[in-house]
Amino acid sequence: MEQFSQIMTWLDDFVWGIPMIVLLLGTHLFMTLRTGFIQRKTLTGIKLSVTKDPDSPGDVSQFQALTTALASTIGTGNIIGVGTAIFLGGPGAVFWCWIAGVFGIATKYAESFIAVKYRVRTPDGKMQGGAMYALERGLNMKWLGVLFAALAALASFGIGCGTQINAIAEVIENNVPLNIPPIAVGVVGGILTGIVIIGGIQSIARVCEKLVPLMAVFYVLGCVIILGINYDFILPAVGAILRLAFTPGAVAGGLVGQGVMIALRFGVARGLFSNESGMGSAPLVASAAQTRNPVWQALVSATGTFWDTVVVCLMTGLVLVSTIMKNPEINMDTIADGGQLTTAAFSQIPVLGPIILVVGIITFAWSTILGWSYYGERCAQYLWGKKALLPYKLLFVAVVVVGPVLALDLVWTIADILNALMAIPNLIAVLLLSGVTARETNYYLNHLEETDRTEIPLVDR
Repeated sequence: MEQFSQIMTWLDDFVWGIPMIVLLLGTHLFMTLRTGFIQRKTLTGIKLSVTKDPDSPGDVSQFQALTTALASTIGTGNIIGVGTAIFLGGPGAVFWCWIAGVFGIATKYAESFIAVKYRVRTPDGKMQGGAMYALERGLNMKWLGVLFAALAALASFGIGCGTQINAIAEVIENNVPLNIPPIAVGVVGGILTGIVIIGGIQSIARVCEKLVPLMAVFYVLGCVIILGINYDFILPAVGAILRLAFTPGAVAGGLVGQGVMIALRFGVARGLFSNESGMGSAPLVASAAQTRNPVWQALVSATGTFWDTVVVCLMTGLVLVSTIMKNPEINMDTIADGGQLTTAAFSQIPVLGPIILVVGIITFAWSTILGWSYYGERCAQYLWGKKALLPYKLLFVAVVVVGPVLALDLVWTIADILNALMAIPNLIAVLLLSGVTARETNYYLNHLEETDRTEIPLVDR
């Protein structure tokens, strides 16, 4: 097992090396230019996300599609993931995580656009879309679509399930004085998850449209209160984040920056893990949205990256860095990983800190489980048809049950590897179809209310 763990660590370092960082950030920058800096339309996307369009084809509303996507993206990556980035890459990793989010808005827009553009309809009237259909229908590269679907289905058990329920069990064990065994957390989590996902996208979307706004507002308000307590260290924290993003050094509290490449690597990696821009996950649910044209829904989907990274991850980073700098009793020499760093920082805030951490991780992680169950379900149906749906859901619930007793470090490492591998075919689709994206973006931004009359093909899957 030790040897397998070492191999996975080596593979993780390899796939998240300079080529992947160049591919991701390069795509973010390229699509920013190709779409005419689509980030400028973020406010339009926010407005459209709460505008109902019930007469357009689709299975769920734009808001339900957005909140289901946010359910999967606003997860432990926003809390523990940011802590891991700071622990491994220093405070400067927060800057690169944020930069990855700002420019990642363009990639999230582009991948959601092609998902809606090339979506299909099943015989029961359900919409199906995502990178696999864009690759198959837009580029005639079905083999690469199959590869993406297989990798995404596997990833759903890692990033979307094992890591999340494991984080819930760990935060309960460390912060709730009731001696609840991890397997009990898994059983309860499995039952609740099974009840929701058995009803498909409508059931998942109904839960997410209520849960996601509440949990996000609760967490952000909690962070604002903590930053108010740490007011005298906010500017020093911002200074440390900016300085250590480019140069090695150390700041009060024992936080160490190891230079631009380390900060860049872990900041970008955690940024993708958090907002999933370029991974091809959120477009799987964007393609099910009721929308009059692909640009309309792409603008809505792109706001997910704004809320996830530009707002929530930035808040977490400022809370962690300012709290550690303000509280010298946090001994970095005794902290073994990002989870411990996060727990130590939040525990310095009397009463409020642990509550925000526990409630935040439990709600964020469980909503991620729900969102990713749908992603994996779509990929399973693409690969094997409707007959695969029930076995997939049963296996997914089983992983939720046993997840709390799995080795967290290894689970996170494998999840990181799968994230990178599934991003590659998705980014190929985004880049090769960028001409279509740019052309229709230019048209529909001036005709946003126009309905796309292109017939959605019927497939027997």
